[in-house]
Amino acid sequence: QVQLVESGGGSVQAGGSLRLSCVASNINDRYCMAWFRQVSGKEREGVAAIYRGAARTYYADSVTGRFTISQDNPENTVYLQMNNLAPEHTAMYYCAAGLFVLSADSWNAPKGYTSWGQGTQVTVSS
Repeated sequence: QVQLVESGGGSVQAGGSLRLSCVASNINDRYCMAWFRQVSGKEREGVAAIYRGAARTYYADSVTGRFTISQDNPENTVYLQMNNLAPEHTAMYYCAAGLFVLSADSWNAPKGYTSWGQGTQVTVSS
């Protein structure tokens, strides 16, 4: 079973940057990996996703141009570089992995991902 461990969250002021990391174990290049975020009382929302085998990426419209997902396959690590952060980006961020065909229609559906990390909190103050 794939295990995921996130790190890199924290508190920053608006306009600042953070880089989240997700280290995966028992994973291979057939997996898709993604970052989701969740605010208390709201549904989990897809932020970005990447297909390990070909580095194909997808982003939520709200983060395009600000966030970048990338991977280091030999290190089994996926990153989320977050720039120009704003208070509305405050949330718990989760790393996820799944075995399915990554597409524009499928990447942001939580049900497709079978493994989840414990989450890392990101707090942006104004």
